[in-house]
Amino acid sequence: MKPKTAAVIFLVLIILINGCAKEAQKGGSEQRSAETPEETAPAALKGVSLSPKSFRPDDFIGFFAKAKEAGNALLWAGDWGELADTQEGAPTVVSALAGNYNLLPVIEAQFFTQSTGRLLRPLDDETKKAYLGSAAAFAEKFKPQYMGFGIEVNMLYEKSPDDFEEFAKLFSEVHDAVKAVSPETKVFTVFQLEKMKGMGGGLFGGRNDASKSQWGLLEKFPKADLAAFTTYPGLVYKSPSEIPADYYSAIKQHTSKDIAFTEIGWHSASSPIGWESNNGEQDEFVKRFFELTKGMGSKITIWSFLYDPDTIEPFNSMGLYSRGGGKKPAFDAWVSG
Repeated sequence: MKPKTAAVIFLVLIILINGCAKEAQKGGSEQRSAETPEETAPAALKGVSLSPKSFRPDDFIGFFAKAKEAGNALLWAGDWGELADTQEGAPTVVSALAGNYNLLPVIEAQFFTQSTGRLLRPLDDETKKAYLGSAAAFAEKFKPQYMGFGIEVNMLYEKSPDDFEEFAKLFSEVHDAVKAVSPETKVFTVFQLEKMKGMGGGLFGGRNDASKSQWGLLEKFPKADLAAFTTYPGLVYKSPSEIPADYYSAIKQHTSKDIAFTEIGWHSASSPIGWESNNGEQDEFVKRFFELTKGMGSKITIWSFLYDPDTIEPFNSMGLYSRGGGKKPAFDAWVSG
């Protein structure tokens, strides 16, 4: 549910840090070509998404040092079309800089807008060919440990079932194309967990109804190497203590695949009205999340924002740091979790 990267700002930034990125890319590429993912990668990844205080060069570069304190991984999520530029595209620069800071990149490519279900481009033959080609080219060059295609795809299912079905078929082809050039890359798509559970109440604006669960959609992606989810329980629960003890472990009832949480968040602001929170409550959720997922062996665990983002409520206070740079209690809970 994260806002889309500001592409224009990012392109300007790329020009400013071009030399650093190219040097990092060279070193990172040489290292990855000489070592297999099994030899270099930890069994599980934990970290944050690309979410700097600002996109000014000093804040952007400084973000990577802070991200290293938060874990061993960095998530980039953005327009699938950006994979095509394997020289100076956003995911290329992020992968290069992540490697320079000993962070393992997790790459997620999106093809629609979650809030509306509108495709970024029609899923016609030309677009499918471009998506397949860019995914394979990126995987061949960078050999990422993890690549995701489609973010919160059950939201697309709700709004445009035909487009969802078309994507499910495309995913199978993308999986095979990536594996052909980078066999060790784990390929997955991402679901929104609360919606999967049939929880449409609270800040989603509807009502919770377990009979409306969407677990059957997992079967549409038999080739997926992981069952990956975003999770924002603060949209339906007013306190972390309300989250049921089996909230996350219940996923195992619906899949035998390894689990990943590619977006996790809880807000810290005293708004929206009726869903007020604070730093202490955010801290409590982080601790409860690790308590409830203990023993699940999640392969990826990503907190959505390092710094509070400039976006809509309640996501705009989900950072582990404030926009001014102040560390919240949840940061230490995240690091020690």
